[in-house]
Amino acid sequence: MKEGITMEIFQYSFMVRAFAAGIASALVTSSIGVFVVLRRMSMVGDSLSHASLAGVAAGMFFGFYPFYGAVAFSVLAALLVEMVRVTFKRYAEVALAVVMSASMGAAVVMISLGRSFNADLFSYLFGSLMAVTEEDIKLIIILGIFVMAALYLLRRQLFSIAFDEETARLSGIPVNTVNVLFSILTALTVAISVRIVGTLLVSALIVIPAAVSLQLARSFNSAIFISNMVAAFSVITGLYLSFYFDLAPGGTIVLIASAVLFVVLLVKRRYSYRGV
Repeated sequence: MKEGITMEIFQYSFMVRAFAAGIASALVTSSIGVFVVLRRMSMVGDSLSHASLAGVAAGMFFGFYPFYGAVAFSVLAALLVEMVRVTFKRYAEVALAVVMSASMGAAVVMISLGRSFNADLFSYLFGSLMAVTEEDIKLIIILGIFVMAALYLLRRQLFSIAFDEETARLSGIPVNTVNVLFSILTALTVAISVRIVGTLLVSALIVIPAAVSLQLARSFNSAIFISNMVAAFSVITGLYLSFYFDLAPGGTIVLIASAVLFVVLLVKRRYSYRGV
């Protein structure tokens, strides 16, 4: 029975594409999410997701592929965040607020001017199983490999900056350059996750698996691994439930990840009360 259900879902090509895009997105978001959380930049995903929405709206309004718009606008927003953050060193959160507000304003204006594409926009807002195309898969895999490779090469520098930026600077690490590169990698991560999770929920897929891993992990490598597993489990389970119960995939995936975090926190709390 279970095997029949499992095989049935893969008879549909759109579900095969959804699983491929979802798992790739899960691994990338959960990997970079550990660095995002360690650097206390959890809100950066929200800012860049708003920028990706503006990019999607721009693509629909001006007639180019919205996914490319999401990538371009997210990267541009990441560079703006870093520029504003450097300018307002003591008030780094100003950078996120400025970019988020400007991006949302641009998105709302373009959406209001192009009312005819509101139906297509819905799939980018909340994710869609049927909307993932072969072109999306290729772009997600290419960008995903690039982000993962860059994270591996920069892992030591990012780890040092996450715990003490000044010490990292004194040890010879080009902090400003690494910060810019990390912002660009985060932007690409947000953009490639839009198709499955949606622009409004992508930041949750970055932060929640990382939050779970930091509750359980005993080393940095184990934190990455646990975060990957939580994200992959959430995506796979969420896609199954979305298919069989006709649910929005983005919301379902995020609810599952949130449930995992809640269970972990509850279990840890009970064990701490018992003195274990």
